[in-house]
Amino acid sequence: MSDQTGQMPSFANRYANLASAGLGATVVSATDDFFAEAPRMLADTAPVFIPDKYDENGKWMDGWESRRKRGEGHDHAVVKLAAPAVIRGFDIDTSHFTGNFPPACSIEGCRLPADAAPDGNTVWQPILPIMPLGADSHHFAACDSNEVWTHLRLNIFPDGGVARLRVYGVAHAPDIGDSGETDLASIMNGARIVGFSDAHYGNYHRLLTPTVPKDMGDGWETRRRREPGNDWIIVALGAAGIAERAIIDTAYYKGNFPESCSIDAAFLPNALEAGPDADAMLVTASMFWTPLMGRQTLHADRVHEFTGLGAARGPITHVKLNIFPDGGVSRFKLFGTRA
Repeated sequence: MSDQTGQMPSFANRYANLASAGLGATVVSATDDFFAEAPRMLADTAPVFIPDKYDENGKWMDGWESRRKRGEGHDHAVVKLAAPAVIRGFDIDTSHFTGNFPPACSIEGCRLPADAAPDGNTVWQPILPIMPLGADSHHFAACDSNEVWTHLRLNIFPDGGVARLRVYGVAHAPDIGDSGETDLASIMNGARIVGFSDAHYGNYHRLLTPTVPKDMGDGWETRRRREPGNDWIIVALGAAGIAERAIIDTAYYKGNFPESCSIDAAFLPNALEAGPDADAMLVTASMFWTPLMGRQTLHADRVHEFTGLGAARGPITHVKLNIFPDGGVSRFKLFGTRA
């Protein structure tokens, strides 16, 4: 399914982008990137157009662009995802490519061991069939496969430019926590955001990443609350586990950090694999979840560690981070062992 309207589909809100250079995704190879280097396609920032910027090969473009093909065949780029993943959707973004976009594309995938790279013997499986592309547009396409993929091959027909490739999905980490303590709330371990009261600023998916925050836009921040209550965000953990300690990082939030926070939790293993319709149910049910951590004072621009959380609580699968009354949190980590 293709959507050139730019309307954000549900999968792009529900799942993190695992073709993110900031999370560790890389371009393994490209048949040609004469005009614009293929790794730019995985940048976390929105693509830009700089009218007067040129380099030795021609007009500088923010994305991947091959030269004009003068023979048979087509160009492709191979991407290693940030983690093995079940994919739920794509965005093939041709922003700013107006007379030099590919007329069509397709995507194939493979699953390889951690230390392996695709070669001439790799068997590629079709994931996204050939779909038309337009100029200067987002092209969203859903994916309903439950296969786990480590590498993708983006084919463009026959040549041209792609500003960004976004691959939305859930990291697959079947051995999470088996060897000791791990971050149960990490995107890289399969955790995801279920819902939130507000996410007006920043990028809420960054809340669960293992990366170091870089600025005030690199985290979850709500608007200023003008009514009673408090803001919150719900996380489905990567696996059922016993939570032992939490990290609440307010890096860069100096005049807008929450006054305090608390954590509620629930054990709902069947909901870990549930579809989008279950998210609304979880948001409602979270009103009745029990405390994992009582209310704790927070400070500006600081890493807060809270220990001794879950030994008596038992296994959990979902948590609700409450902040009082509003504000910004750059990173949330919940360390423990798999149940």
